[in-house]
Amino acid sequence: MRARLPLRLTRSAAFTVVCVTLAVLGHRAAGGSGPATWTVAAGAVAVSVLTVLLAGRERSPQTVIAFLVGTQVLLHQLFGLSGVTGSPLGVHLSHGQGLGADIGMVVAHLTATLITGWWLARGEAALWSLVRGLGALAMSRLRHLVVLLDDEGVSGPGRPVARAPRRLGLGRARRELRHTVSRRGPPLPAAF
Repeated sequence: MRARLPLRLTRSAAFTVVCVTLAVLGHRAAGGSGPATWTVAAGAVAVSVLTVLLAGRERSPQTVIAFLVGTQVLLHQLFGLSGVTGSPLGVHLSHGQGLGADIGMVVAHLTATLITGWWLARGEAALWSLVRGLGALAMSRLRHLVVLLDDEGVSGPGRPVARAPRRLGLGRARRELRHTVSRRGPPLPAAF
């Protein structure tokens, strides 16, 4: 299933907001001050463009997480251009050293990125499940409308009218039984 432009832009906007916010909060927590406004804007535009290009279809959890890790590295490097130095407590090393940050910061960034990536991947799966369900519902309603129109004589004079098969009312019973719990076997006291 392919995503059209409105869905692509919506998915891209959601990913960009989460990705850039994660990077800014990480740098703010580790460095004491956030990156410059121009680097946040440039990072948001870069992530947005990349995400629109990749948002054409459903992506696997591995792809979502890998893309989030890659964009976090890109944003880390970009935020380093703003000249923000480490915190007075020495928790965060200077961004002038590039990727040579201390191991604690790398672990913290990677942990937050993996958790956020898992969350985004679950959202991606839920979104596509919803889109497929709505598509199936729309097709079902459309088929039902075509059958109704055909039953009203739209098929023309002299042609036999095709009737929709009658349902036995199992749909409602299945919906109600879906939420029941079935436990087979003897009661617990009789089992001992």
